[in-house]
Amino acid sequence: MDGKPGVLKRTWTFLKQPSAKYSLIGIASVSFIAGIIFWGGFNTGMEATNRLEFCIGCHEMYDNVYQEYKKTIHYSNRTGVRAICSDCHVPRDWGHKILRKIEASQEVWGKLTGYIDTKEKFESHRMELATHEWDRMKAADSRECRNCHTFEAMSGEVQKQSVYNKHMKAKDEGQTCIDCHKGIAHHLPKEYRDPDE
Repeated sequence: MDGKPGVLKRTWTFLKQPSAKYSLIGIASVSFIAGIIFWGGFNTGMEATNRLEFCIGCHEMYDNVYQEYKKTIHYSNRTGVRAICSDCHVPRDWGHKILRKIEASQEVWGKLTGYIDTKEKFESHRMELATHEWDRMKAADSRECRNCHTFEAMSGEVQKQSVYNKHMKAKDEGQTCIDCHKGIAHHLPKEYRDPDE
């Protein structure tokens, strides 16, 4: 050795040297802690907006779709398992969740502008709102439905055989949940319903 400090020692010395006022280790440590605090707050906010109470916090949702949902099997059933709004409308994985939350900002704009602030306005836009959600679910292969329901977990011994056969046919044909199950948790738009209903 020619007496020069080793690479590790030189790197450590550099990191300990102050910048104009603080050492790089100090800046990195504070940045790391600030990042953890920011991420924790951000994630807490994301989860808070996934709660049922948040979703039905405005009268547009509470008076319309929430009242319909309370009459479905996703709200009350023999097993006591409840799917709330975010289970069906917000992806679980982080990337898709962030994209969905960005899309949801349009819904906030709708709230601020009174787009569906009355029952009449909501009904007049129901087909548009439903179609948008059906298209989103179809494009995602009903990802949120599949968090709880999968073809592989369906049992021909537990399901009625005719229902099981329909599910297996849908699987073989590459269909997705929303192809057959529109209106499962909310009323269908009047334009979509059978005229005899």
